[in-house]
Amino acid sequence: MTTALTEQTLGNLACLIPGATRVFRQYKLDFCCGGNTSLHDAALQRDLDAQVIAAELALLSRTSDNEPDWRNESAGTLIEHILERFHERHREQFPELIRLASRVEQVHGNKPGCPLGLAEHLWDMQQELESHMLKEEQILFPMLRRGIEVPQTHGPIAVMRYEHDQHGAALAQLAALTNDITPPANACNTWRALYRGLEELRDDLMQHIHLENNILFLKTPAH
Repeated sequence: MTTALTEQTLGNLACLIPGATRVFRQYKLDFCCGGNTSLHDAALQRDLDAQVIAAELALLSRTSDNEPDWRNESAGTLIEHILERFHERHREQFPELIRLASRVEQVHGNKPGCPLGLAEHLWDMQQELESHMLKEEQILFPMLRRGIEVPQTHGPIAVMRYEHDQHGAALAQLAALTNDITPPANACNTWRALYRGLEELRDDLMQHIHLENNILFLKTPAH
């Protein structure tokens, strides 16, 4: 797979693989103006190992084909998955998405379809989600891990469900700002990479909320 990735252009990889733009920035590879250059040729120009970079991209593009049935797992196991798969991931996603959105607004602000206000909206989403995740990490998840019964956990869970609804409203606003995360036909590579990242964020956040609302919060505490 890594050899196939090295033959694709930087622009295509940036659009197809969520998080690829961070990898390219790390190696100072120009995926925007130099987006038509293959990963192999771009790495060669900078005396880099294209296979190493491709391996990092392959890790980013892996899908969870063997996702377990989380209804059959303990609350503690599911909590660990949520922390590692979603909390850590969201904290990686937002800074890069905000940077890309700011760039698109600065460069293309006068073009039709430019998502004006997107960077600010993403910043607001980041602050709300960080506050939400900290409440889970510091209050609710420790209670669930200790097997505290429903009466004591009802309040925190009700708050989390309410905030999940707010996150859903924020995603709806995100879709409204971006034509349902659909870039214009003439969008540049940065713009397309931004929207591919937004699609991933939306998918991740919806799955994150699903696992909590529909599985974790319904589990009977284990003793």
